[in-house]
Amino acid sequence: MTYREITRSTSASLGKLRTTIPDTLRAFGALAQAATRDGTLDRKTKELVAMALSVAARCDPCIAYHAEALVRLGATRAELDEVLGMCVTMGGGPSLMYAARAVEAFDEFAAGAASA
Repeated sequence: MTYREITRSTSASLGKLRTTIPDTLRAFGALAQAATRDGTLDRKTKELVAMALSVAARCDPCIAYHAEALVRLGATRAELDEVLGMCVTMGGGPSLMYAARAVEAFDEFAAGAASA
């Protein structure tokens, strides 16, 4: 399954939750908007942090969504690589395996953005 497919599939499942627990999903959306807004840290930096946490949590859908956001925000592969280096330093082998997935996701979305 590609990372684009992961985001599509997860978004469809989240759509179902929007109908069964709408208040929770609205509140989560508001929280996410508040947390990712430019402040002392810019959005790109916050997304790099989110990617690091996604790797640490070993969450493929999270990796996909944050890779897509990083590409949209103009993050470079070098910036991602440095963040992933910190993930491996702090998380060892399991983080290394998910760092590889993060690179795969970023490259997939970057290739799509380049062809658009």
